[in-house]
Amino acid sequence: MKRREFITLLGGAAAWPLAARAQQSERMRRIGVLRAAAESDPDSKVRAATVREALQQLGWIEGRNLRIEWRWAGDDADLLRSYAAELVKLGLDAILTEGPGLRPLQQITRTIPIVFAGGADPVGAGLVESLARPRGNITGFAGVESGQNTKFLELLKEIVPGITRVAILGDLTQPDTRVGVLGNPTRPDGSGNRGSIQGVIAALRVEVRLIDTRDADAIERGVSAFARDPNGGLIVPPSGFATLHRESIIKVAARYRLPAVYPDRIFAADGGLVSYGSNPLERLRSAAGYIDRILKGEKPADLPVQLPIKYETVLNLKTAKALGIEVPTSVLLRADEVIE
Repeated sequence: MKRREFITLLGGAAAWPLAARAQQSERMRRIGVLRAAAESDPDSKVRAATVREALQQLGWIEGRNLRIEWRWAGDDADLLRSYAAELVKLGLDAILTEGPGLRPLQQITRTIPIVFAGGADPVGAGLVESLARPRGNITGFAGVESGQNTKFLELLKEIVPGITRVAILGDLTQPDTRVGVLGNPTRPDGSGNRGSIQGVIAALRVEVRLIDTRDADAIERGVSAFARDPNGGLIVPPSGFATLHRESIIKVAARYRLPAVYPDRIFAADGGLVSYGSNPLERLRSAAGYIDRILKGEKPADLPVQLPIKYETVLNLKTAKALGIEVPTSVLLRADEVIE
Protein backbone atom coordinates (compact mmCIF):
# COMPACT_ATOMS: atom_id res chain seq x y z
CA MET A 1 0.00 0.00 0.00
CA LYS A 2 1.37 3.44 -0.90
CA ARG A 3 2.11 5.91 1.89
CA ARG A 4 -0.47 8.44 0.62
CA GLU A 5 -3.22 5.78 0.49
CA PHE A 6 -2.30 4.62 4.01
CA ILE A 7 -2.59 8.15 5.41
CA THR A 8 -5.94 8.66 3.64
CA LEU A 9 -7.22 5.40 5.09
CA LEU A 10 -6.15 6.43 8.59
CA GLY A 11 -7.82 9.82 8.17
CA GLY A 12 -11.08 8.23 7.07
CA ALA A 13 -10.98 5.71 9.92
CA ALA A 14 -10.53 8.52 12.41
CA ALA A 15 -13.54 10.35 10.98
CA TRP A 16 -15.89 7.37 11.24
CA PRO A 17 -16.27 7.42 15.05
CA LEU A 18 -16.81 11.21 14.96
CA ALA A 19 -19.60 10.87 12.38
CA ALA A 20 -21.16 8.01 14.32
CA ARG A 21 -21.07 9.96 17.58
CA ALA A 22 -22.62 13.02 15.86
CA GLN A 23 -25.46 10.90 14.45
CA GLN A 24 -26.05 9.17 17.80
CA SER A 25 -26.14 12.50 19.63
CA GLU A 26 -28.93 13.90 17.42
CA ARG A 27 -32.14 13.61 19.39
CA MET A 28 -34.86 11.45 17.88
CA ARG A 29 -38.26 13.16 17.95
CA ARG A 30 -41.56 11.30 17.53
CA ILE A 31 -44.76 12.58 15.96
CA GLY A 32 -48.01 10.92 15.01
CA VAL A 33 -50.20 11.32 11.94
CA LEU A 34 -53.86 10.32 12.33
CA ARG A 35 -56.04 10.15 9.23
CA ALA A 36 -59.63 9.07 8.58
CA ALA A 37 -58.61 7.59 5.25
CA ALA A 38 -57.43 4.34 3.74
CA GLU A 39 -53.67 3.96 3.44
CA SER A 40 -54.12 2.29 0.04
CA ASP A 41 -55.99 5.29 -1.43
CA PRO A 42 -53.80 7.02 -4.05
CA ASP A 43 -54.74 10.35 -2.47
CA SER A 44 -53.44 9.09 0.88
CA LYS A 45 -50.11 8.20 -0.68
CA VAL A 46 -49.78 11.69 -2.15
CA ARG A 47 -50.63 13.32 1.18
CA ALA A 48 -48.22 11.11 3.12
CA ALA A 49 -45.43 11.92 0.66
CA THR A 50 -46.25 15.63 1.00
CA VAL A 51 -45.92 15.49 4.79
CA ARG A 52 -42.61 13.61 4.59
CA GLU A 53 -41.20 15.97 1.97
CA ALA A 54 -42.25 19.11 3.85
CA LEU A 55 -40.69 17.87 7.09
CA GLN A 56 -37.55 16.78 5.29
CA GLN A 57 -37.14 20.24 3.78
CA LEU A 58 -37.26 21.59 7.34
CA GLY A 59 -34.49 19.24 8.44
CA TRP A 60 -36.57 16.40 9.91
CA ILE A 61 -35.40 13.12 8.38
CA GLU A 62 -37.18 9.87 9.17
CA GLY A 63 -34.82 7.39 10.76
CA ARG A 64 -32.25 10.04 11.65
CA ASN A 65 -33.93 12.61 13.89
CA LEU A 66 -37.62 11.86 13.35
CA ARG A 67 -39.95 8.91 13.72
CA ILE A 68 -43.50 9.14 12.37
CA GLU A 69 -46.27 6.94 13.74
CA TRP A 70 -48.89 6.64 11.00
CA ARG A 71 -52.46 5.56 11.76
CA TRP A 72 -55.07 5.06 9.02
CA ALA A 73 -58.65 4.58 10.24
CA GLY A 74 -60.61 4.68 6.97
CA ASP A 75 -64.20 5.65 7.74
CA ASP A 76 -64.34 3.56 10.91
CA ALA A 77 -65.19 6.01 13.71
CA ASP A 78 -64.45 3.45 16.44
CA LEU A 79 -61.04 2.70 14.92
CA LEU A 80 -60.34 6.44 14.66
CA ARG A 81 -60.98 6.85 18.39
CA SER A 82 -58.90 3.77 19.17
CA TYR A 83 -55.97 5.07 17.12
CA ALA A 84 -56.26 8.48 18.75
CA ALA A 85 -55.95 6.87 22.18
CA GLU A 86 -53.07 4.72 20.96
CA LEU A 87 -51.10 7.71 19.70
CA VAL A 88 -51.69 9.65 22.92
CA LYS A 89 -50.38 6.71 25.01
CA LEU A 90 -47.13 6.81 23.03
CA GLY A 91 -46.31 10.18 24.57
CA LEU A 92 -45.45 11.78 21.24
CA ASP A 93 -43.94 15.23 20.76
CA ALA A 94 -46.81 16.29 18.47
CA ILE A 95 -49.68 14.88 16.41
CA LEU A 96 -50.76 15.96 12.93
CA THR A 97 -54.32 15.24 11.86
CA GLU A 98 -57.01 16.40 9.47
CA GLY A 99 -60.61 17.27 10.30
CA PRO A 100 -62.15 13.97 11.50
CA GLY A 101 -59.29 13.03 13.83
CA LEU A 102 -59.31 16.28 15.74
CA ARG A 103 -62.36 15.71 17.94
CA PRO A 104 -61.28 12.31 19.38
CA LEU A 105 -57.78 13.63 20.04
CA GLN A 106 -59.16 16.68 21.85
CA GLN A 107 -61.29 14.44 24.04
CA ILE A 108 -58.27 12.37 25.10
CA THR A 109 -55.43 14.85 25.59
CA ARG A 110 -55.09 18.50 26.53
CA THR A 111 -51.28 18.39 26.71
CA ILE A 112 -49.80 16.82 23.57
CA PRO A 113 -49.55 19.47 20.82
CA ILE A 114 -51.99 18.82 17.98
CA VAL A 115 -51.81 20.47 14.56
CA PHE A 116 -54.76 20.10 12.21
CA ALA A 117 -54.90 20.54 8.44
CA GLY A 118 -58.56 20.76 7.49
CA GLY A 119 -62.02 21.21 8.95
CA ALA A 120 -64.43 24.11 9.25
CA ASP A 121 -64.85 26.85 11.86
CA PRO A 122 -62.69 25.44 14.70
CA VAL A 123 -63.91 28.21 17.03
CA GLY A 124 -67.58 27.45 16.40
CA ALA A 125 -66.89 23.74 16.82
CA GLY A 126 -65.34 24.43 20.23
CA LEU A 127 -61.89 23.18 19.27
CA VAL A 128 -59.99 26.42 19.94
CA GLU A 129 -60.81 29.56 21.91
CA SER A 130 -60.05 31.98 19.09
CA LEU A 131 -58.20 32.05 15.78
CA ALA A 132 -55.57 34.52 16.98
CA ARG A 133 -55.00 32.83 20.35
CA PRO A 134 -56.01 29.16 20.36
CA ARG A 135 -55.06 28.97 24.09
CA GLY A 136 -54.93 25.17 24.41
CA ASN A 137 -52.86 22.42 22.82
CA ILE A 138 -54.54 22.66 19.39
CA THR A 139 -53.78 24.85 16.40
CA GLY A 140 -53.59 24.48 12.66
CA PHE A 141 -55.01 25.34 9.28
CA ALA A 142 -58.74 25.25 8.54
CA GLY A 143 -59.84 23.78 5.24
CA VAL A 144 -62.74 26.18 4.76
CA GLU A 145 -63.97 29.43 6.18
CA SER A 146 -67.53 30.13 7.17
CA GLY A 147 -69.80 30.73 4.23
CA GLN A 148 -68.10 28.38 1.77
CA ASN A 149 -71.40 26.63 1.14
CA THR A 150 -72.74 29.94 -0.14
CA LYS A 151 -69.91 29.94 -2.69
CA PHE A 152 -70.80 26.37 -3.64
CA LEU A 153 -74.42 27.40 -4.16
CA GLU A 154 -73.50 30.43 -6.24
CA LEU A 155 -71.11 28.43 -8.42
CA LEU A 156 -73.62 25.64 -8.99
CA LYS A 157 -76.35 28.11 -9.93
CA GLU A 158 -74.00 29.97 -12.26
CA ILE A 159 -73.07 26.77 -14.11
CA VAL A 160 -76.64 25.46 -14.27
CA PRO A 161 -79.07 28.43 -13.91
CA GLY A 162 -82.10 26.13 -14.12
CA ILE A 163 -81.35 24.42 -10.81
CA THR A 164 -84.10 24.94 -8.24
CA ARG A 165 -83.24 22.20 -5.73
CA VAL A 166 -79.89 21.52 -4.05
CA ALA A 167 -78.92 18.68 -1.73
CA ILE A 168 -75.99 19.09 0.67
CA LEU A 169 -74.31 15.81 1.64
CA GLY A 170 -72.83 15.22 5.09
CA ASP A 171 -72.78 13.03 8.19
CA LEU A 172 -75.07 15.12 10.36
CA THR A 173 -74.41 12.97 13.43
CA GLN A 174 -71.00 14.63 13.73
CA PRO A 175 -70.91 18.08 15.39
CA ASP A 176 -68.04 19.30 13.22
CA THR A 177 -69.92 18.31 10.08
CA ARG A 178 -73.07 20.08 11.25
CA VAL A 179 -71.09 23.27 11.76
CA GLY A 180 -69.46 22.89 8.35
CA VAL A 181 -72.72 22.22 6.55
CA LEU A 182 -75.17 24.41 8.44
CA GLY A 183 -73.02 27.03 10.10
CA ASN A 184 -73.13 27.84 13.80
CA PRO A 185 -75.91 30.25 14.82
CA THR A 186 -74.42 30.78 18.30
CA ARG A 187 -71.27 32.59 17.17
CA PRO A 188 -71.38 36.11 18.69
CA ASP A 189 -69.21 37.60 15.95
CA GLY A 190 -71.69 36.56 13.29
CA SER A 191 -69.21 34.34 11.44
CA GLY A 192 -70.27 30.81 10.75
CA ASN A 193 -73.96 31.58 11.26
CA ARG A 194 -76.78 30.49 9.02
CA GLY A 195 -77.86 33.94 7.99
CA SER A 196 -75.54 34.24 5.01
CA ILE A 197 -76.47 30.90 3.47
CA GLN A 198 -80.18 31.54 4.08
CA GLY A 199 -79.84 34.88 2.32
CA VAL A 200 -78.16 33.26 -0.69
CA ILE A 201 -80.82 30.53 -0.79
CA ALA A 202 -83.52 33.19 -0.96
CA ALA A 203 -81.69 35.29 -3.54
CA LEU A 204 -81.00 32.30 -5.81
CA ARG A 205 -84.51 30.92 -5.34
CA VAL A 206 -83.40 27.41 -4.58
CA GLU A 207 -84.70 24.84 -2.13
CA VAL A 208 -81.94 23.28 -0.03
CA ARG A 209 -82.16 19.83 1.51
CA LEU A 210 -79.65 18.06 3.75
CA ILE A 211 -78.85 14.43 2.97
CA ASP A 212 -77.43 12.54 5.94
CA THR A 213 -74.70 10.34 4.47
CA ARG A 214 -73.26 8.70 7.55
CA ASP A 215 -72.30 5.52 5.66
CA ALA A 216 -71.70 4.41 2.08
CA ASP A 217 -75.19 2.91 1.62
CA ALA A 218 -76.78 6.18 2.68
CA ILE A 219 -75.22 7.94 -0.31
CA GLU A 220 -77.20 5.84 -2.78
CA ARG A 221 -80.43 5.97 -0.77
CA GLY A 222 -80.32 9.69 -0.13
CA VAL A 223 -79.30 10.79 -3.61
CA SER A 224 -81.71 8.44 -5.42
CA ALA A 225 -84.62 9.75 -3.34
CA PHE A 226 -83.59 13.35 -3.99
CA ALA A 227 -83.23 12.74 -7.74
CA ARG A 228 -86.88 11.70 -8.19
CA ASP A 229 -87.78 15.34 -8.78
CA PRO A 230 -86.19 17.43 -11.56
CA ASN A 231 -83.82 20.42 -11.59
CA GLY A 232 -81.62 19.19 -8.77
CA GLY A 233 -77.93 19.58 -7.97
CA LEU A 234 -75.50 18.44 -5.27
CA ILE A 235 -73.07 20.13 -2.91
CA VAL A 236 -70.39 17.97 -1.28
CA PRO A 237 -68.73 19.85 1.61
CA PRO A 238 -65.19 18.87 2.61
CA SER A 239 -64.92 15.86 4.91
CA GLY A 240 -62.81 12.75 5.33
CA PHE A 241 -65.89 10.68 4.53
CA ALA A 242 -66.46 12.47 1.22
CA THR A 243 -62.82 12.03 0.18
CA LEU A 244 -62.81 8.36 1.12
CA HIS A 245 -66.08 7.68 -0.74
CA ARG A 246 -65.56 10.12 -3.59
CA GLU A 247 -65.80 7.38 -6.23
CA SER A 248 -69.26 6.35 -5.01
CA ILE A 249 -70.45 9.96 -4.73
CA ILE A 250 -69.20 10.87 -8.23
CA LYS A 251 -70.76 7.74 -9.73
CA VAL A 252 -74.17 8.27 -8.13
CA ALA A 253 -74.17 11.91 -9.24
CA ALA A 254 -73.43 10.77 -12.82
CA ARG A 255 -76.05 8.02 -12.69
CA TYR A 256 -78.80 10.46 -11.74
CA ARG A 257 -77.36 13.21 -13.95
CA LEU A 258 -76.94 15.65 -11.07
CA PRO A 259 -74.47 18.49 -11.46
CA ALA A 260 -72.33 18.69 -8.33
CA VAL A 261 -69.78 20.95 -6.70
CA TYR A 262 -66.98 19.27 -4.72
CA PRO A 263 -64.46 20.55 -2.15
CA ASP A 264 -61.08 19.98 -3.81
CA ARG A 265 -59.32 19.10 -7.04
CA ILE A 266 -59.15 15.33 -6.59
CA PHE A 267 -62.94 15.10 -7.03
CA ALA A 268 -62.86 16.90 -10.38
CA ALA A 269 -59.82 14.88 -11.46
CA ASP A 270 -61.75 11.68 -10.65
CA GLY A 271 -64.76 12.73 -12.74
CA GLY A 272 -66.70 15.25 -10.67
CA LEU A 273 -68.14 18.26 -12.48
CA VAL A 274 -66.39 21.08 -10.62
CA SER A 275 -64.43 21.62 -7.43
CA TYR A 276 -63.94 24.74 -5.38
CA GLY A 277 -61.72 24.78 -2.35
CA SER A 278 -58.35 25.35 -0.76
CA ASN A 279 -55.45 23.07 -1.65
CA PRO A 280 -55.15 20.20 0.89
CA LEU A 281 -51.49 19.64 0.07
CA GLU A 282 -50.68 23.28 0.81
CA ARG A 283 -52.46 22.91 4.14
CA LEU A 284 -50.33 19.87 4.96
CA ARG A 285 -47.14 21.72 4.06
CA SER A 286 -48.18 24.58 6.30
CA ALA A 287 -49.08 22.16 9.10
CA ALA A 288 -45.64 20.57 8.77
CA GLY A 289 -44.23 24.05 9.33
CA TYR A 290 -46.15 24.30 12.61
CA ILE A 291 -44.91 20.84 13.62
CA ASP A 292 -41.36 22.06 12.98
CA ARG A 293 -41.90 25.12 15.17
CA ILE A 294 -43.42 23.02 17.97
CA LEU A 295 -40.51 20.55 17.88
CA LYS A 296 -38.20 23.54 18.21
CA GLY A 297 -39.95 24.74 21.35
CA GLU A 298 -42.96 26.87 20.39
CA LYS A 299 -46.39 26.19 21.90
CA PRO A 300 -49.62 25.57 19.96
CA ALA A 301 -51.34 28.22 22.08
CA ASP A 302 -49.04 30.85 20.58
CA LEU A 303 -49.49 29.77 16.96
CA PRO A 304 -52.63 31.31 15.42
CA VAL A 305 -55.16 29.18 13.59
CA GLN A 306 -55.11 30.18 9.95
CA LEU A 307 -57.92 30.24 7.41
CA PRO A 308 -57.47 29.60 3.69
CA ILE A 309 -56.36 32.61 1.68
CA LYS A 310 -56.65 31.03 -1.75
CA TYR A 311 -59.34 28.89 -3.35
CA GLU A 312 -59.02 26.95 -6.59
CA THR A 313 -61.73 26.20 -9.13
CA VAL A 314 -61.19 23.06 -11.22
CA LEU A 315 -63.66 22.20 -13.98
CA ASN A 316 -64.09 18.85 -15.70
CA LEU A 317 -65.36 19.61 -19.22
CA LYS A 318 -65.75 15.92 -20.10
CA THR A 319 -68.23 15.52 -17.25
CA ALA A 320 -70.01 18.74 -18.24
CA LYS A 321 -70.50 17.40 -21.77
CA ALA A 322 -71.77 14.07 -20.44
CA LEU A 323 -74.36 15.97 -18.40
CA GLY A 324 -75.30 18.15 -21.35
CA ILE A 325 -74.09 21.31 -19.62
CA GLU A 326 -72.70 24.23 -21.55
CA VAL A 327 -70.38 25.87 -19.04
CA PRO A 328 -70.64 29.70 -19.07
CA THR A 329 -67.63 31.60 -20.33
CA SER A 330 -67.43 33.46 -17.02
CA VAL A 331 -66.72 30.17 -15.19
CA LEU A 332 -64.26 28.96 -17.83
CA LEU A 333 -62.27 32.18 -17.67
CA ARG A 334 -61.77 32.18 -13.92
CA ALA A 335 -61.17 28.42 -13.56
CA ASP A 336 -57.68 27.65 -12.28
CA GLU A 337 -57.69 24.37 -14.20
CA VAL A 338 -59.88 22.90 -16.93
CA ILE A 339 -59.77 19.12 -17.37
CA GLU A 340 -60.55 18.19 -20.96
